Amino acid sequence: MKKNQILTLLMIFPLVLFSQKFTLNGYISDISSGEELLGASIYETGNYKGTTSNTYGFYSITLPKGEYTFVFSYIGYKSVTKKIILDKNIDLNISLEKTIEIDEVVVVKNKSKEAEKVHETSKVSTINIPIKQIESLPNIGGEVDILKAIQLLPGVQSGSEGSSGLYVRGGGPDQNLILLDGVPVYNASHLFGFISVFNSNAISNVELIKGGFPARFGGRLSSVVDIKMKEGNKKEFHGDITIGLLASRLTLEGPIIKDKTSFIVSARRTYMDLLMRPASAAAFKRQGIKGSSGYAFTDINAKINHKFSDKDRIFWSFYYGDDDFDIKTAQELEHQGNKLSSSNKVGIKYGNITSAIRYNHKFNPKLFLNTTATFSRYSFNIFNTQKEQMVSTDTTQNYNSEVDFKYKSGVRDWSLKLDFDYLAHPNHYIKYGINGIYHTFTPGVNTYKIVQENSKIDTTIGASLINTGEIAAYIEDDLKIGSKIKINIGGRASIYYVGTKKYWSVEPRFAANYKFLPAWSMKTSFAMMTQYLHLLTNSGIGLPTDLWVPPTEDIKPQRSWQATFAIAHTLLKKYEFSVEGYYKQMDGLITYKEGSSFFDGNGDWENKIVSGGKGESYGAEFFAHKKTGKFTGWLGYTLSWTTRQFENVNNGEKYSYKYDRRHDISVALMYKLGPKIDFSGVWVYGTGNAVTVPESTFVGTNGVILNDYGVKNATRMPAYHRLDLGINFHKKMKRGKIIWNVSVYNVYNRKNPFYVYLGYKKESFYTNSLEKSYKQVSLFPILPSVSFRRKF
Repeated sequence: MKKNQILTLLMIFPLVLFSQKFTLNGYISDISSGEELLGASIYETGNYKGTTSNTYGFYSITLPKGEYTFVFSYIGYKSVTKKIILDKNIDLNISLEKTIEIDEVVVVKNKSKEAEKVHETSKVSTINIPIKQIESLPNIGGEVDILKAIQLLPGVQSGSEGSSGLYVRGGGPDQNLILLDGVPVYNASHLFGFISVFNSNAISNVELIKGGFPARFGGRLSSVVDIKMKEGNKKEFHGDITIGLLASRLTLEGPIIKDKTSFIVSARRTYMDLLMRPASAAAFKRQGIKGSSGYAFTDINAKINHKFSDKDRIFWSFYYGDDDFDIKTAQELEHQGNKLSSSNKVGIKYGNITSAIRYNHKFNPKLFLNTTATFSRYSFNIFNTQKEQMVSTDTTQNYNSEVDFKYKSGVRDWSLKLDFDYLAHPNHYIKYGINGIYHTFTPGVNTYKIVQENSKIDTTIGASLINTGEIAAYIEDDLKIGSKIKINIGGRASIYYVGTKKYWSVEPRFAANYKFLPAWSMKTSFAMMTQYLHLLTNSGIGLPTDLWVPPTEDIKPQRSWQATFAIAHTLLKKYEFSVEGYYKQMDGLITYKEGSSFFDGNGDWENKIVSGGKGESYGAEFFAHKKTGKFTGWLGYTLSWTTRQFENVNNGEKYSYKYDRRHDISVALMYKLGPKIDFSGVWVYGTGNAVTVPESTFVGTNGVILNDYGVKNATRMPAYHRLDLGINFHKKMKRGKIIWNVSVYNVYNRKNPFYVYLGYKKESFYTNSLEKSYKQVSLFPILPSVSFRRKF
């Protein structure tokens, strides 16, 4: 018996040894700056089993005991190959060096596999744009704009001329989860929508997700724009200064403790107010009025990170953005000893503050935790102050008067979340976590203050603060089945409370990739989404006066489901192609009642809206992208249909959404002539927006001229198209380099429509027929610009 037991153990022992598994893990970073690289590829050359680094550059791969050759790669960097005997758990940090791109020469040796291609990943409807490409595009006034680059992608539309708003697959601007280092940004535009708030000097990575949403993302219906800030150079001090026609930027970064603690701070400010005030003061003076007007915006990004060890790291990031526009006038009149003094100040001030503290901890080679506490605040304030003083020879006519009007609105969030990455096996990348958000909404408050000689009125009208809470948990698994199938499957559950009301949601998520040929794959996805906030939009006002409001006991959350199917192909390892079809349904939408607006102080905002609306969007998208080499860029085309339907709008019938566009084309091309010169060009075309304009006018019984509008959004504005060109001149210096950019916006001076109204034909005045015709207002003609950039 004992002999049999010993023999059995001897037979089992080799099998146990053979089945032993060990883990290789560590961080992947840039060798020159020490910044971690997210999405880097790690694979072993024998069976091509591999993984990618997470948001913080951490990777982990578990394999049976043995000798392996691992390749570490990242787009735009030289690959590193390591032979490793995996007979124990090994910590291995890898630093990669940037490459000098040569498009004409391709060296193939031992069948190298670079970063994961579009046909290999389980991601669906996801596009990553290198910051280098964004910075190469033509710009306006020297301002590189991340959101304008995203507008050039298929399935994404801009709201109107100059707007930085995003309308993704038929959704509204509120349905985009725009994250800056994991913190939601509620208003992403400066200059009344002309420029986005994101300073490219402080950004390291931009990813757009339009469908197939991983379970870790929630809270919006249409897209996720995930923007990561740079961490700061851990090796040496660097600076970057840009001077443009609209604004200037300064970025400083470097080590506080070399290889352990680093910082980055970036600031941007426009000087439009310095130019506007003297010009406007001269214009007012010609009218006999003392006054001026000015506009300015400011951005500040900052980040500090510290490495305690390979197991523990901490990060703090901060963003502050502010827009300030005002018009000031003053006038003094004097007649026969009577003196009247008056002044008026009207303006708008709005902005964001975001802050996040993150703590990373590696429990073991397979389990990684990121703990994040965040704060986000968006607010805007519209104000108008009028003062009058009369000093008369007849003292009975003396008086002082002051009228002060303010309108305030905003939203404030506090959140805490725990995110776990568990890399159990090369075929399983499991992510799970939980988060809670505490919202405070200020839906809109009118404050009136009237002070006169013998009376005083001080009152506040509008909605009071609304406090709400949200808790969500998720789990997802990015798994591989054999060599041809990859699946991302998971789910998200959430509960939201407001007052005594609770809403809950269960959201399944699924995305799959089947590689039916070596460089071809079919993809499909399904996702349900819930959004616990709404945006009330005043479509006729070109100011950021939209109101963020919560679901209430009477107004339900927004919900949607979306299904997609795609075919993806990679040609010659550098050209990526995809064709996608999608269908999306939305419900729980809201809009203002006819004639209502946020300025209307009569009653609460809930009494001014129509709720329970539905939306439908479907279409097809084509995308071709080349990220590396001398010649880079992309081509996108979208064919789509988008409708809205409300019970008490348009007689309850479906109507075209304002930003429903049948055709949308974008071409963005960049060519590097050499180390000193590169060119770029952008051409866009879009079917005109759907608008509601009067079909006819008539005189009512009381003599008032009335308009007959007919079917809502039944008229199309003229098509939008535009060509932008840019050229960059690079000059290397002893330390750093100089870059001159010359750009031309709207090269062929296309008069694109900003809005359309019903006017009169000019010739009809001579015949007294007063024949009506549609008139178009355009904003931006051809706009040349130049900027200077110094990197040191």
